Amino acid sequence: MSNRRQSGNRPPGWMSTGWPRSTQPNSKERKSISHDHIDRPISLYPLTNYTFGTKEPLYDRDTNVQSRFQRMREEFDKSGKRRSVEGVLIVHEHGLPHVLLLQLGSTYFKLPGGELKNGESEVEGLKRLMSETLGRQDGVQQDWLIEDCIGNWWRPNFEPPLYPYIPAHITKPKEHKKLFLVQLGEKALFAVPRNYKLVAAPLFELYDNSTGYGPVISSLPQLLSRFNFIYN
Repeated sequence: MSNRRQSGNRPPGWMSTGWPRSTQPNSKERKSISHDHIDRPISLYPLTNYTFGTKEPLYDRDTNVQSRFQRMREEFDKSGKRRSVEGVLIVHEHGLPHVLLLQLGSTYFKLPGGELKNGESEVEGLKRLMSETLGRQDGVQQDWLIEDCIGNWWRPNFEPPLYPYIPAHITKPKEHKKLFLVQLGEKALFAVPRNYKLVAAPLFELYDNSTGYGPVISSLPQLLSRFNFIYN
C-alpha cells in the first residue's frame, strides 16, 4: 500500500508548500492584477542621443572601507539603519540594452545614488543624488523620472556583504539599499565628475559576473527581465 497521503484525505488546515501552489487566486484577486504590469514597456534610446560633459570631482565622505563602516556604526547608534538608493539608467547600443555605470579606477563600478538624509523620501532623495552625481552645470534642472523599485538589498552587519533578503536571525540590518529604474528621456546632457568615467555596460556582460561587478550590479539582468524594452 502506498504511503502517500491522498489529496482527498488532507487534514483541516493542511497547506501545500513548494511550487506550483495547489490554491488559485480567487476572482477578486485575478481582477486586481494590473495588465499594465504584466507586459511593462520601457522606452530605450540610443547611447548616441546623450551628451556627456565633465564637472568637478565628486569624492566619497569616507577615505577607506574601515572609515565607512565606522561612520555607519556611529550613525546606526544614533539613527538606526542606513537607507540608500541607486538609479538604474538604461540605453541601447546596436540593439542591445546597456546600463550606465560610474567607473572609478580600473575595477570599481557603481550605480549613481547614495545615502538618504533623515526623513527624506526615497524618490526625492534619489532625484537629489542623481543631480549631484550626473546633473548638468548650466543651471538647467534635470527632470529625473523615477519608475519602479526593482530591487532590495540588505547589509546585515558592518561589513561589505549585501544580500537580496534579510538573513535568518538578523533583526536589525545595518543598511537597506533600494534600486529604482530611471526612465531616460529621448535626449539629455549629463555632467560626469572628473574622477569618474561613465560607461555603458551591456546586460550580457553583467549577467552572472559578480566577480567583475559585484552582486548588486550583476543581478540587474534578472531584475530587468520582466520589462518589455521598446527600442526607439
